[in-house]
Order: sequence, then C-alpha cells, then structure tokens
Amino acid sequence: MRRFETRAVHAGERRGGGGREPATSNPISTPIYASTTFWHPDVQTTDRVLGGEEAGYSYTRYGNPTVTAFEEAVAALESPRGGARSFAFASGMAALHAALLAAELSPGGRVLAAEQLYGSTATLLVQIFGSSGVEVRFADFYDLKSLQRRVEELTPRALVVESISNPLLRVADVPRLAELSRSAGAALIVDNTFGTPYLQRPLELGADIVVHSATKYLSGHGDLTAGVVTAGPPYDAALDQVRKLTGGILGPFEAWLALRGLKTLPLRVERQCENSTRLAGFLAEHPKVRRVNHLSMEDHPDREVARRTLSGPSGLLSFELDTEGREGVFRFLNALEVCVRTPSLGDVYTLATHPATSSHRDLPPSRRERLGVGENLVRVSVGIEHPEDIKEDIARALERV
Repeated sequence: MRRFETRAVHAGERRGGGGREPATSNPISTPIYASTTFWHPDVQTTDRVLGGEEAGYSYTRYGNPTVTAFEEAVAALESPRGGARSFAFASGMAALHAALLAAELSPGGRVLAAEQLYGSTATLLVQIFGSSGVEVRFADFYDLKSLQRRVEELTPRALVVESISNPLLRVADVPRLAELSRSAGAALIVDNTFGTPYLQRPLELGADIVVHSATKYLSGHGDLTAGVVTAGPPYDAALDQVRKLTGGILGPFEAWLALRGLKTLPLRVERQCENSTRLAGFLAEHPKVRRVNHLSMEDHPDREVARRTLSGPSGLLSFELDTEGREGVFRFLNALEVCVRTPSLGDVYTLATHPATSSHRDLPPSRRERLGVGENLVRVSVGIEHPEDIKEDIARALERV
C-alpha cells in the first residue's frame, strides 16, 4: 500500500491508455467532463449502464468521470485498505444530510449527537430531522461513562460527533465511541473536517460513516463549495441512492478543483499544524489572552486521546481574549491585515472569525455560553504563510483590545 503523500498525488487519476485518445496522448490530469449526459455505441449498452449491469456513465446526476476521480481519491485517503466508497455532494451540509439519511433516521428513530458540534449541524438535526419526527438528543461525548448510560437508555440509530470539535478543539475518542455505537446497533457518524485523513482516518478506528466539508482542508484554497461522505456496506449503497434521488451532486468543475487541491493536502496540513503550534505558544504567553485551545497545550483535556487517535495537532486554534463582550473582539478582528476575517477555515490563508456570530450564530446565547463559545472567543484557522508574519499581525491586532 502506497504512503499517504503518494496516494494524495496519484489517487483517482487515469493513465496508461484505455480512453479514446491515442496511447501517446493521454492527459496527466483528469479532464473536466462538462457534460450532463453520455452516449453509448448502441441502446443495449445504455440499457445495461442504466441498469447497473455494466460500468459506465449515462447522466451526471448518477455519476460523472471528473466527480468519480475526486471520490476515488478521497476513498483512497480515508480507506486505504479498501472496502469503502466516497460520494461527493454540493456542500458539507448536503453531505452530512445524506449521511444522516443513510443511517435510516426515520420518524420515531433517535439520534444522539455531541453537544460540542458546529452550530449548523445542530440546527439541521433539530429543525429538519426533528420536525420530521426524529427524536434528537444531545450529550457530552467527552464524558464516556455518562454517554454510555445515555446510549443504553436511548438506543439511538446514530451517534454524531466531530473528530476535532468546532471551535474548542475537543478530541473525540472514536475507538471507544465505535464500541458504544456497536453495542447499541447504531451508526457512528464522524465529521472529520477538522481532522482530515492526514491526521485521522475514523473508519480505521471503527466509525461507520465519515463526513467532510471539502470546502475546507480537502480542497484548501477557498475557491469552491463541496462535501464528501465515505462509508462501507451497507451505508455506501444507501448513500448512492440518496445522492441520485435528492440530487445534491457536486459539479464537474468543482470536482476538478477539489481533486487538484487534494494533491497538496499533506503538505498544507503539515505546515498549518507547525504554524498553529507556534502561534498557540505565543498566544499562551500573551497578557491579553486568557486561554488558548490547541492540542499542543499541556492543559488540553484530551491530550491522551489525541495522542492515541491523531497523528498531529490541528491547524486550528481558538482563544479567549481578556475582555468582556464582543466589542474588544471586533476591534481585534478589524485590526488584522495579514489574517483574513472570514467565517471559514482550512485555506492556505490564515482565517480568523468570531464563532458567536458565525459558526454558532444559530444557537441561543445561553447554550453558546454553556458550551464555552463566549463573546470573547476567537477562532483562527492557521494558513501556510510565514509563521512570523502571522504572529506579528496578531500581535499588532491584540494591541487594540
């Protein structure tokens, strides 16, 4: 089995003939197949392709060669030993929605989700699935004894957690969660957007379904919106059907950009982890910073779990400014010059945001405070710039607090 970096570069590509072009003229990069439909030599072939009896393409909602290349590349990174397939969607939220549908969350069923979730994920569960008759419960996924009691009490159909939580960087004990989900006959769905397959491969740790907002680290350049789900049987067949019927597909142009971005994933994430570690150390000593959330911190509550389940720290960190309310945070953010103020993450750029008014905006203020997402919290997705330029920019902005 080839190493991660090699898989990231080569997975999904087609080389060595087999196409319509002469063997000496095959493209080194997967082309953009900007076609909604595909023709065949005869109608009998079309019949077999549409019926699934023969491999091929007929209609882009069912499959597209450029999209397939991206899906195969992601599957090679998340599941290098095989046995799982990836399915691309138009956004991370569309991918998560499909994953929940594949877990058979029907009326009367229960889903148990981590309290420490991306705000839109919690809202999707409550407003969309909850209004459809699914019973949605939240629990502290980092208190495993309490969680086990909740699982035994509720017998949920699915457990939902992030490999690294947004925005406080808590680390899920995926192997233990997999044991709990199996004991209840539930599907374990892990959002691995923050972890990326470079730092963690949840399927290898026992998860059933892995979700990414490919808008973030997988594509990595802030120029597309995409999502992807990876799973093995029986969930892969359900995901294939959900995608065909709901139609939230990824376009070939976006798939091509995502595949291109994926090739530099290990280089980018390695640099981002290095930069975030240096920045976390600087912030931890700064008099205007109360607390830093980063996996390199000695007081991080999940250091032991991170050591077992991750191959390195995240490129993200969050920190609390020594101020009350959001006015000081806004002054800090507005003073940034190198760092970009934007509610996203995972780019080559360093991005800074205010979670209370962005990622967790939809949550009631009382719940945000209970979860630790206060008005004085800042999240930084560290990019690949020179670390001293990032640090100097943040140091200048801190003078405004």
